[in-house]
Amino acid sequence: MTYTPEDERYMRLALEEAEQAFHEGEIPIGAVVVCGGRVIARAHNSVERLSDPTAHAELLAITSATEALGGKYLQGCTLYVTIEPCTMCAGALFWSRVERIVYGASEPKFGYALHAPKLFPRGVRLDRGLLEAEARELMQRFFHSRR
Repeated sequence: MTYTPEDERYMRLALEEAEQAFHEGEIPIGAVVVCGGRVIARAHNSVERLSDPTAHAELLAITSATEALGGKYLQGCTLYVTIEPCTMCAGALFWSRVERIVYGASEPKFGYALHAPKLFPRGVRLDRGLLEAEARELMQRFFHSRR
């Protein structure tokens, strides 16, 4: 897959969100929603801070983006997320009707590809591996610091 300089710029914003999560003691996943060439939402995992198992970066970004757009659908939008979405987040992305999902590193234990590989309709564009090494390194550093 060939990515544009804009794709890399948006994924770097998602990585900034992930770094913020890391410094807050959260699993370091960050997400950014882009629509019409502008960032309309940014979020990072906030499960611990909010004591909410659903406070994943993707879900928080979806909520923020739908508020910014004034509607429940993210048609024409792209979600950039540092780690492959889990099944819960993938389901929410399905219902949000996001047009494209770009993620960095795969998540072999909890990622949607293992548990629900056929979840997304053909119309959703999935691009994997953008800044994968950076996303993976941040996750490894986080879990290493917890041991």
